[in-house]
Amino acid sequence: MMILLPPSETKRAGGVRGPVDTGAWALPGLRAQREQVLDALVALAADPEVTRRVLKLSDKQLAEAVRDNASLRTGPLMPAVDRYTGVLFDALDAASLDGWARRWLGAHVLVHGASFGPIGALDPIPSYRLGAGASVPGLPALRRLWADVVSAALADAAPGFVLDLRSEAYVGLGPVPVGTASEYVRVVTTEGKALNHFNKHAKGLLVRRLALERPKIASRRSLLSWAGRTGIELRSTGETGILELVTDQPTSRR
Repeated sequence: MMILLPPSETKRAGGVRGPVDTGAWALPGLRAQREQVLDALVALAADPEVTRRVLKLSDKQLAEAVRDNASLRTGPLMPAVDRYTGVLFDALDAASLDGWARRWLGAHVLVHGASFGPIGALDPIPSYRLGAGASVPGLPALRRLWADVVSAALADAAPGFVLDLRSEAYVGLGPVPVGTASEYVRVVTTEGKALNHFNKHAKGLLVRRLALERPKIASRRSLLSWAGRTGIELRSTGETGILELVTDQPTSRR
């Protein structure tokens, strides 16, 4: 099983110094696009006012974004699943997982950001600032840059089953290839109302539970069977390839 997660706007500072090797990350066929984006972001950071406009930053956010993007090739690195913070990643709380669970994340989870495309959960990345909707000078539209090559890279990886937990903006930067068994997950209340904040929280807890239990899931059927045994409510929507994860509020970690 391959799990696709969205990134987070917020990042944890720090890490270990080391050269950025974009070809050593998951899906190495995306190296050329990764290098192209890194070069463009480093160049963008040389002009703070253009950075502010392009990335739609507040005064408070600008200094950090300029610093991070300027040092993309020289700054400290940290596993992606630890670098990202925010609701989903706080609920996942990868730092508290044991070595077995973290290795499972590394083998099964990709985090799909606008700068690097999908990368492995344990791939060491620098801190950066770039959202899916930005238009960066020197780059084509991000959807045009990423969508086809990401879909092709996912196809080359040949996952038996994909659990897609991304937001729609990131699905647009690399749809799961046609012919690959996959399920896209929406988070809803018992009454079917879509959730925002709790959406991310529920997805983080779901991935944490998977990492702790490490079930063998190779299909929609086995996913639903595991969820049923563990008390997680995943239900069919009647739409092909879409499941609903039902939650009313954040639940305690299991």
